[in-house]
Order: sequence, then C-alpha cells, then structure tokens
Amino acid sequence: MSSPRASRSVLPGFGLSLGFTLIYLSLIVLIPLSAAFIKTAGMSWADFVAAVTSPRVLASYRLSFGVSLIAAMVNGFFGLILAWVLVRYTFPGRRVVDALVDLPFALPTAVAGIALTAIYSKNGWAGQWLEPLWARGIHQLSVLVPAVDWENWLGGKLAFDRPGIFLALTFVGLPFVVRTLQPVLADLEPELEEAAATLGANRWQTMTRVILPELMPALITGFALAFARALGEYGSVVFIAGNMPQHSEITPLLIITKLEQYDYRGATAIAVVMLVASFVLLLLINLLQKWSRRYYRI
Repeated sequence: MSSPRASRSVLPGFGLSLGFTLIYLSLIVLIPLSAAFIKTAGMSWADFVAAVTSPRVLASYRLSFGVSLIAAMVNGFFGLILAWVLVRYTFPGRRVVDALVDLPFALPTAVAGIALTAIYSKNGWAGQWLEPLWARGIHQLSVLVPAVDWENWLGGKLAFDRPGIFLALTFVGLPFVVRTLQPVLADLEPELEEAAATLGANRWQTMTRVILPELMPALITGFALAFARALGEYGSVVFIAGNMPQHSEITPLLIITKLEQYDYRGATAIAVVMLVASFVLLLLINLLQKWSRRYYRI
C-alpha cells in the first residue's frame, strides 16, 4: 500500500490542471481562431466564395502553398545533412555552427528580410554574382522549352521576385528540421551502421534501409513544422518578395492589405480558408507520421 506522500503529484490535481489548461488554450488559441469564423459567418455564401476565389487571391494561394512546400522539401534534405554533421562529426567551430542554426528563431523576421534583401539584391555582395547566373539559367530554359514562361514561373531575378520568397521561407524553416532530427540522430547507435556494413550492405543500402527508417518519423515532423512555419511567414518575406499582385504576393500579405483597406470580412474570409487548409494539411501529415511509424517498425 503506497503512502499518501508517495501518491501525491508535483502538479495540482487532474481537475484543476485540466481546467487551467483548457482556460489557457481557450484564451490563447481557441477564442482568437473562432473569432475569424464568427466574423466570416456574417457574410453570405456568395460573398464568401467571391472573396476567397478571386484571381488575385487564388494566385496568392498557389504561391504561398507552392513555395512553402518546395522550401520545406529543400529544408528536409539539407536539414538532414546538417543535423548529421552536427551529431556525428567533431570539427573546429562545431558549437558556433550549432548556435547559428537557432539564429532564425531569435532574429526578428523583419531583420531577416532586410538582411536577405541586402545580400541577394542586384547590388548585394552575393546578388551581384548570383543574379546574372540566375538570369542566364532562365534564358537557357526559355530556349530549351519555349512553351513555358519560365521567367514568370521562376522569376527573372533573385530579390524582389519569387526566388526571394523561397530564400526567406527556407531561412525561417531550416531550424525546425535540424532540431527535430538532432535528438533522434543522437540516440541512433553507430553500431547499426557497422552491423549493416558487416552484413555486406553498401553505403546507399545502409542509408535507405537502416538509417532513414529510423529517422523518417522525425523527418516528417520537421518537414511539417517547416511547412507550417513557411505558410504563415510574413515579416521576412514582405521585404524581399517584390509584392506584385498575382505574381509575388503571398496570402498573409494579401490579408494585411485587405485589413489596411478596411475590408475586414474579406481578410477574415481568406484567413479562414488558410486555417482550414492548414488544419487539413497537418491532419494529413499526422496520419502520414502514424503510418510511417507503423510501416518502418514492421
């Protein structure tokens, strides 16, 4: 029989803790989100559809979701490499590199946008070399595949165009992938690789059949976090995007624009669509995570 002292919990009782949790989540998350749905409920269905399906809004959806997805995929690949290097190798300056990974967390997003613009603009120290190469590559694509308007799809320059959006979203999303993978890699014993090599597996087989199955749930989680972070990013993008309607205008910027025009219902209608789409995507990603845990453990 356990003593009363041993059965006591550090936190208060379940009822009090649950009540505090629900109140806190309601004030911070549920009530603000429900306010958007309540505001939109005052619109007729025709007005709602017209507000969220105009050509300008649809173009912002395609840009926001498309570039966020590409940026999250790139972060998933390079974030895995960076996490692997930080965990498995010891080199001079390792702690400095590890600290720099957290820089997008601490840096104000507006400062990040200004810094990226200064670096990758036409007169920036990197942009003055990279932008001519980018323009030359777009020209070569246009010659090889003239049926596609590559300059419109990919952007004719780095800063103040679509590539700038990609750079900003990649910058803010990388830490989520690295920090999600690092603990899993730290717990992954190097003996697994040695055992695979002893059994005759080459490096590719060891990576695809031994290491990746163990990392896949964490990799999917990091990808989901980076994608969600990029989808709602505003501060770092607005300075480097160019913000041209139906070309380089992201959905969060369009919401701000409608608020500045006192079109509150239109802004909340677009916000509701983004919320529902984000919930659906996160649900699908969670189901994918659940499937990956079951599949790779069989």
